[in-house]
Amino acid sequence: MPLPLPGSPSSSWAIFRERLKATFNGANPRVCIAFWFLGLINNVLYVIILSAALDLVGPEIPKGVVLLADVVPSFVTKLVAPYFIHLVPYSIRVCIFVALSVWGMLMIALTPPYTDSSTIASKLSGVILASLSSGGGELSFLGLTHYYGPFSLAAWGSGTGAAGLIGAGMYALATTTFGLSVRGTLLFSACLPAVMLVSFFLILPLGPLRQSSRSRTEYEPVPESDEPIGNSHISRRQSRESEWQEREGLLGPPVHLAVDHKLSNRVMQGWSRFRGNLNRAKSLFFPFMLPLLLVYIAEYTVNQGVAPTLLFPLEETPFRHFRAFYPAYNAIYQVGVFISRSSTPFFRVHNLYLPSILQVANLALLTLHSLFNFIPSVYLIFIIIFWEGLLGGLVYVNTFAEISDRIPPEDREFSLSATTVSDSGGICIAGFLGMAFEVWLCGWQVRHGRDYCTRT
Repeated sequence: MPLPLPGSPSSSWAIFRERLKATFNGANPRVCIAFWFLGLINNVLYVIILSAALDLVGPEIPKGVVLLADVVPSFVTKLVAPYFIHLVPYSIRVCIFVALSVWGMLMIALTPPYTDSSTIASKLSGVILASLSSGGGELSFLGLTHYYGPFSLAAWGSGTGAAGLIGAGMYALATTTFGLSVRGTLLFSACLPAVMLVSFFLILPLGPLRQSSRSRTEYEPVPESDEPIGNSHISRRQSRESEWQEREGLLGPPVHLAVDHKLSNRVMQGWSRFRGNLNRAKSLFFPFMLPLLLVYIAEYTVNQGVAPTLLFPLEETPFRHFRAFYPAYNAIYQVGVFISRSSTPFFRVHNLYLPSILQVANLALLTLHSLFNFIPSVYLIFIIIFWEGLLGGLVYVNTFAEISDRIPPEDREFSLSATTVSDSGGICIAGFLGMAFEVWLCGWQVRHGRDYCTRT
């Protein structure tokens, strides 16, 4: 059989296949499938809830209220739960997260349509339960990757990236294209967390997890990237404990003095680590945290505060109802995010401030259009929303890629974790801004003869 000529399509395809095969050499398909679905389902309800924001609270309530109910509980969970959640076995955690998600989505779906403050409060309570599940699930499943190696982390990331596209697209198609009711779509969504049970208990090989003692009272350290996953991390922890005991002389003195001395030194050591991490966080603010914060404030203010007012006469659009604009915008935005979050192997952005400033410019442009109605076609708005998603995803992935490249290995883990506060903080700030923006912009439009934002 003749060899493919260099530069021919068959040669390029053969090279691509070999590179792809080498990239995934050693990956366990069951682990990758399980973590991909865990990432997808853990995040997809968050996206569906945001896509359904208009249907949940109606045109009179700012959609930023839904954003805050969907983000703040998750954010608080991530701040608090790491200090105690390791005491709960993963199998119990998964069941709790599934129960919270199902309960929350059923509350949202079965509560009557928005008629008064009590029904809206009931729906928001369901949103909060789903948010608690999402936040706890994210920190737990990321911790679970410790037992399954780097491919599990890559699969989790891919699943969470797909969640935005699938969640927004599914809601838009179900309620707009196929004409399903909002309640029916949300009831179907309440069944999705069952996939997490299947992924964890049936697809994921639980051997590596069972080998670890779940009765411990502290986290096991994550092994270095160049060491095999096994018992090396346990022995390294034991050697550090022995070293600590020898250095502090805790093997010799009386027990009560040893305990007091050990407690005192741990307090001092903890305070020293806190001050060191605070200094590290300060050094991260301008190169990494600020551009990520800016891009999240701008894009979520657009999505929650400005997008609900970017409306056109129905005869000039592909929609039959005004409520169809909002989920369509969100689906287009998620396409841009998914593409750009998958772009780092092919395209890198080193100047993080450039796309952040462009995102702020998007916010200004769309706000001005909402006020003065100068963009002639909804299809141009589609392009701008897609561009917005591209910029948001670019800043997100390239921020963490730059940290991995530029931060020393000994500071890298903390730096990656600490910088994530920027996106959560940006979303929370945008939630408050979005509420004010939507009320202001809708009121302006009504006063100037455009009352589309009050219709459904």
